[in-house]
Amino acid sequence: FPAKIFSSTTVKERLKKEVAAMKNQFPGFRPGLVVLQVGDRDDSNLYISMKLKAAAEIGINANHIRLPETATEDEVLRRIVAVNENPAVHGLIVQLPLDSINPINTEKVTNAVAPEKDVDGLTSINAGKLSRGDLGDCFIPCTPNGCMELISQTGVSVMGKNAVVIGRSKIVGAPMHDLLLWNHATVTTCHSKTLDLAEQVGRADILVVGAGRAEMVKGEWVKKGAVVIDCGINHIPDSSKASGKRVVGDVHYPSAIERAGYITPVPGGVGPMTVAMLMKNTVESAKRFLQTYTPGKWNIEYTKKKPQEPQPSDAEISCSCQSKPIGELAREVGLFSEEVEPYGRSRAKIRLDALKRMEKQPDGKYVVVTGITSTPLGEGKHTTALGLAQALGAHLNINTFACVQEPSPGSFFGARGIAVGGGYSQIIPLEEKLGIEKSDPLTGTEIRRFVQLDIDPDTATLFISMVGCAVQDSGSLENEIMAILSLSSSEEEMQQRLAKIVVATNKSGDPVTTEDLDVSGPLAMLLKDALKPVLMQTVEGTPVFLHTSPLADIAQGSPSVLADKLALKMVGSKGFVVTESGHRADIGLEKFFNIKCRYSGLRPDVVVIVATVRTLKMHGGAPPVQAGLPLPKEYSHENLKQLERGCCHLKRQVENAQAFDLPVIVAVNKFSCDTDTELELVCGQARQAGAFDAVQCTNWSEGGAGALALAEAVQRAAKLPGQFRFLYDTQIPAADKLRTVAQKMYGAKDIELSPKSIEKLVLYTKQGFGNLPVCIAKTHLSLSIDPMLKGVPTNFMLPITDIKANVGAGFLCCLTESVSFILLYL
Repeated sequence: FPAKIFSSTTVKERLKKEVAAMKNQFPGFRPGLVVLQVGDRDDSNLYISMKLKAAAEIGINANHIRLPETATEDEVLRRIVAVNENPAVHGLIVQLPLDSINPINTEKVTNAVAPEKDVDGLTSINAGKLSRGDLGDCFIPCTPNGCMELISQTGVSVMGKNAVVIGRSKIVGAPMHDLLLWNHATVTTCHSKTLDLAEQVGRADILVVGAGRAEMVKGEWVKKGAVVIDCGINHIPDSSKASGKRVVGDVHYPSAIERAGYITPVPGGVGPMTVAMLMKNTVESAKRFLQTYTPGKWNIEYTKKKPQEPQPSDAEISCSCQSKPIGELAREVGLFSEEVEPYGRSRAKIRLDALKRMEKQPDGKYVVVTGITSTPLGEGKHTTALGLAQALGAHLNINTFACVQEPSPGSFFGARGIAVGGGYSQIIPLEEKLGIEKSDPLTGTEIRRFVQLDIDPDTATLFISMVGCAVQDSGSLENEIMAILSLSSSEEEMQQRLAKIVVATNKSGDPVTTEDLDVSGPLAMLLKDALKPVLMQTVEGTPVFLHTSPLADIAQGSPSVLADKLALKMVGSKGFVVTESGHRADIGLEKFFNIKCRYSGLRPDVVVIVATVRTLKMHGGAPPVQAGLPLPKEYSHENLKQLERGCCHLKRQVENAQAFDLPVIVAVNKFSCDTDTELELVCGQARQAGAFDAVQCTNWSEGGAGALALAEAVQRAAKLPGQFRFLYDTQIPAADKLRTVAQKMYGAKDIELSPKSIEKLVLYTKQGFGNLPVCIAKTHLSLSIDPMLKGVPTNFMLPITDIKANVGAGFLCCLTESVSFILLYL
């Protein structure tokens, strides 16, 4: 019997073993395949079921996306883009024909498939590579590839043979010609216009027929002993069949079998092998993916900056840095196009769908950056946080996100500018943070206009000098709304919190809420877009979420819960998220833990405290520093005794952070006037205080390279087993919670409740708000209530003058005498 029974079983068994080997090497990994169908054609359904069955047998994770016949071309293209960007999918098939009532350009749709996922081999890029012989760098269409496998099973070598292909379609004939040619056959392509078809067939050692005409090739045309591959599927009448028809090929099988050496049957020949080749291409695509794949590792390009001397201004550095398009950065860190809403070239809002998609992924390591009580000039907490993120990401090649607050010019009246970070550790571009739409770099005049870099100290008023102490009215609704925005983990939670905002109390003593006034729904609609974190980047290309700005004085003062949660999912289990807390360890860090972490469920792994020689000299007795005025001369001269006296404050803040049972690292932000002896003294004092480590940082002038020692210390500390705990139980009376914070964080002797605050506590307890965490609003310029008392004040009372129930935000805002004093003074 001259015919051979061909089988795809061998191919499938081989692929099954290859997939098993992948799983052994990369546990949890599976090749992924998506079949995209438009409409509900019976023949398409049959073919798709065959593909899905074969994928399951081999171990491929196959998914079927079915769009209705009403689908538009744009809808189809959007689905293709989403699959292109999904790293878990290695093969994408668009099932043809596209059965839609709307016009769809098939060529446009097939070419929208990413070439590296085009396992059907139908894109122009793959077709072009095949035509020029780049067989190892493309995907070959499945039917021609299956034909070559069938020829191979006969044992007949293609090299040097006369091959005839009947048909010139893009799916079979044309690629079959190229494939045979580059396997060294002498190839003739015939078609409907070929005059001497029988003569051409008679010369063929290898005959491949894909003309789509039932039994057009007669048996007597076939050369004795030829290999005949029949790709045709046609239906002809047959009264003996229940359906009244039967399937035949393009070759008259009964007569051809008498002359052919080998011939494929129809059905059962090319069809099953085509499906097998589809699986082969999918497995091959997965192999190529794994060649550059590191589990959980981003494929991101960083931009390491070479610092200039003398160092330019922050604005000039920002203008000199070319940020990558925000869509490109989003793809590099694993976001899909449909999850990204660009605003300009360098920033985008991220849809919350991304967090839902990643909800089962493990979190990365969580690092919170805080500080000691600083001078009104600020000591570089933002800059250190961004420098640390750059060091971990751009220099140690670890998935790293920074999460920082949006600038809050209201708190400082713009005197410090509204940039985030500084020097070579800042977020760029500056102009998009300022809301400027301009294609060219900012001019010097524009820089001065928007950033206020050139304030004349001699003209500074008391108002400007005191901006570091400015505090907004704690009773204002906008402050609570910002706190709610920052603490919400979803749209649903935000709406629930907004509905709980207490705006008044009725005559019966019951709270009146925004829900009672029927305004919480519209308010939630207004804030829906604001809830989405904003993606930007640092000077070195490290991704940053810049989101929300709740005041650290009267709220939790930290980036949003959503930004942190999304970043922790995106970096993966081996990555890091560097977030920040407002002000310093006794105020901002305490609120970060007892309010933000309590509601978010997030548990930090490491605390970084930023300190400076300048600040510690102030705590050791150096004259006060005022914003906008030159530094007193004492700060530019070495005075080790004064510095050592000031280190008592650093010790206290280290102890404050350790109260939550986390490893603490002190980052000493170096200024040009600091001496090595001074820096070494501070590091030594920090270690004696119990810090896990203390390191010098020069990230302002050197970018991520200046925070490498800090990054390495953070890596080591993050390996320690976590024992995080809260400072107090919310079930204890509110007065006891206040006393715990005052004594353990500030070092106060006790608290003093004014008659008004006692009355408020009685009311709030009656209303059911007594179990809320407390948020103490006090000066950030001292551990005590007196901004002028530095170091470690003791034996002082903390007077609570008033209490506001921010029920929506979820805490009792407790005002101290220091806040009232500052408000009156301004």
